[in-house]
Amino acid sequence: MLSVGIIGTGNISHAHLAAYLAFPEEVRIVALTDLDPAKAGAVRTAHGLAAASVHDDAAAMLAAEDLDLVSIATPPGTHCELTVLALEAGVDVIVEKPMAPSLEECDRMLEAQRRSGRLLSVVAQNRFRDDMARLKAVLDSGRIGRVAHARIASEWWRGRAYYDLWWRGTWDSEGGGPTLNHAIHHLDLALWLLGRPLAVAAMMTNAAHDNAEVEDLSVAILQYERGLAELTSSVVHHGEQQEIVLQGERARISQPWAAVADTARPNGFPADGGDAELVADLEALASAQEPLAHTGHAGQVGDVIAALRDGRAPMIDGEAGKRAIELVTAIYAAAIERRTIDLPIAPDDPWYRSGTLVERAPHFFEKTASVASQDGDIDLGPSSR
Repeated sequence: MLSVGIIGTGNISHAHLAAYLAFPEEVRIVALTDLDPAKAGAVRTAHGLAAASVHDDAAAMLAAEDLDLVSIATPPGTHCELTVLALEAGVDVIVEKPMAPSLEECDRMLEAQRRSGRLLSVVAQNRFRDDMARLKAVLDSGRIGRVAHARIASEWWRGRAYYDLWWRGTWDSEGGGPTLNHAIHHLDLALWLLGRPLAVAAMMTNAAHDNAEVEDLSVAILQYERGLAELTSSVVHHGEQQEIVLQGERARISQPWAAVADTARPNGFPADGGDAELVADLEALASAQEPLAHTGHAGQVGDVIAALRDGRAPMIDGEAGKRAIELVTAIYAAAIERRTIDLPIAPDDPWYRSGTLVERAPHFFEKTASVASQDGDIDLGPSSR
């Protein structure tokens, strides 16, 4: 039985708690920590965790409790220090996305993981979705051929008040806008599906939130050896119609699921009907995928529990988290400097270091409100509705 602590009891902590509670025979939640202990106490009550202790300091919780695993569900700018603190205390860590605002901080976390020998997993719960697992399986079958083009839409919508919360809307405290904090899931999926690109070009703006320094919209082009991908990161898209479309040599597959396969006439134009046999084959392959036992955060928590039990690395480790941050960094660098950024980003590159983004990023607007908390549930996107 693993003893688990939760650091940070804001809205996203509920997803972590629900995930752990899906495995009652393997984990028990023994402690909650928040700078506001009353909030932690309310979360404890809401989830029926009467036996769990409440702390107002992560270091104190780590010292007082005999923990095996912690979830870090705090604002992004705190992830590095808290992760290093927990790992050095001999505790395994699941840290919310994004891993950290800079590559330098990611490497500090990875070094602490290597030095401690503990497990580090960065949340990327969208890999644990049936629709994404199906898309990945069909792509990996090779039946659509090499991917020539991908269109990835991380399109969300947030009202103006969203950026009134104290830690949102500044480069220093939030680390960026939707490119970092919303599209990180789709960036991780792009890396999972397509691998690391060779180079990145991008532009960004703030189109609708004049109470935030950060961007609320970016569009990036990712260059691969013989293909391109375009990625939209947004909190200005009504309807939040998120999708991934992969155009292969022989067919197109997409999420939400669809399969199309064109064939050519002698003159190169599309023939009527296309390749019905290939489409039927792709549909059969998609239909044959077994549903996942657990999805979302519960899927990732289940994998971490299994990794600890089996003595293996988790499916999503710290290196995967860092690769997503590298891609975010490249998008910001390309948009700010108006040039193409080659990957990988090396430690001697200014964009590797903490502080470069804060120093160089434009303030599209100044943050005009700062509230300590906001009422209402968070929305994890169309797939959660």
